[in-house]
Amino acid sequence: MKNKRVLVTGGSGFVGIHTILQLLKQDYSVATTIRSLSKREEISNALIENGITNLEKLHFYEANLIADEGWDTAVKDCDYVLHVASPFPAQDPKNEDDLIIPARDGALRVLKASKKAGVKRVVLTSSFAAVGYSINIPNHIFTEEDWTDITDSLPAYIKSKTIAEKAAWDFVNKEGLGLELVVINPVGIFGPAIGNITSASLDIAVIGILNGTTNQGGNFTMGVVDVRDVADLHIRAMENPNSMGQRFLANADGVMSFADVAQLFKSKRPELAINVAEIAPTAKEFYKEMSNQKARTFLGWNPRSKEEALLASVDSLNK
Repeated sequence: MKNKRVLVTGGSGFVGIHTILQLLKQDYSVATTIRSLSKREEISNALIENGITNLEKLHFYEANLIADEGWDTAVKDCDYVLHVASPFPAQDPKNEDDLIIPARDGALRVLKASKKAGVKRVVLTSSFAAVGYSINIPNHIFTEEDWTDITDSLPAYIKSKTIAEKAAWDFVNKEGLGLELVVINPVGIFGPAIGNITSASLDIAVIGILNGTTNQGGNFTMGVVDVRDVADLHIRAMENPNSMGQRFLANADGVMSFADVAQLFKSKRPELAINVAEIAPTAKEFYKEMSNQKARTFLGWNPRSKEEALLASVDSLNK
């Protein structure tokens, strides 16, 4: 199995770098796309800092989700593609198409290149955004059967993830000709930053809360998952023949509000939490619940707790 070649898109991203790290530790040959080869040294250094002593099995390719160039070369000779690259903005753009078009067309570019190259399976990183934003039934537990309705009034990011995932399923079902697709739907992704590579989730819900700039909770809660578990779930979905055609929610047990996160930091890392603001608790009726049972049952996935994921973020940022 480990003589297989895997393409990871977006190698300079938070999920991308952790996925590459785990694949190399498992002795896969890894190709990765980055928007600019100038990122190559940063990625290599992050991997070396985290125990990779030999980078001979890692190959870099320049490719962008908004252009066709480079994708055919990147997927050549790959058995699997993990399409984890996707823009996550700190705030919604003025024009929702600025997010929707790159997300949808980028996914289709990767799928078309994969089909053309004879790739066996693509694992696509979607989001809980494509699952959990159109059902407002009290005590509803979200599962992979749920879909966000794109006709609702939604923020551009949520709409973009839903449209991109639906486009991917449509393409594979109508034109895939044997190309297998599996989709991972993570909630908010936390865990350790390596090589100074972070994410919008860390910037808002960890750095922002620690330094006091995130000081309001709003009436919402978030699921939490550790980036190491997201990478692990992608690899399990890639390797397991039973996952073909399936979606998998990626979340630790339970959910948290920003007030819960602030309290966790004050309780467990008081020396780092001196600037944490008092955040009003979120009313319990706004707590969304989601199930990770499918990933546990199908793939033997066993995620870290939400508290461990968040504290790993804090600790990595304060080394």
